[in-house]
Amino acid sequence: QVQLVESGGGLVQPGGSLRLSCAAAGMTFSINDMGWYRQAPGKQRELVARIISGGPTDYADSVKGRFTISRDNARNLMYLQMDRLEPEDTAVYYCNYALWVSGSLRDYWGQGTQVIVSS
Repeated sequence: QVQLVESGGGLVQPGGSLRLSCAAAGMTFSINDMGWYRQAPGKQRELVARIISGGPTDYADSVKGRFTISRDNARNLMYLQMDRLEPEDTAVYYCNYALWVSGSLRDYWGQGTQVIVSS
């Protein structure tokens, strides 16, 4: 069974940094892509950054140049380095894996980790 667990969230001042981690277990399926999403209060969940199988990365315009997504394949870990954080980055951050399961693409989500950017 696929399980994703995020960690690394917390309270940080504007301009600060955080690194989120996503530990994946039960990864016996082919990965289509993986990434980080966030959901702020009263807003829809949105893509922050993702890695497409084979390596290309994709970022939301609002985080380009500030956030960096990376992965450690050997340890089934994914990271989101967040620098120069802004209050608008406050949200619950979720890691996501899109996996090929029996010929169908399925999304798996972690439970989320809260990030609060405030002075």
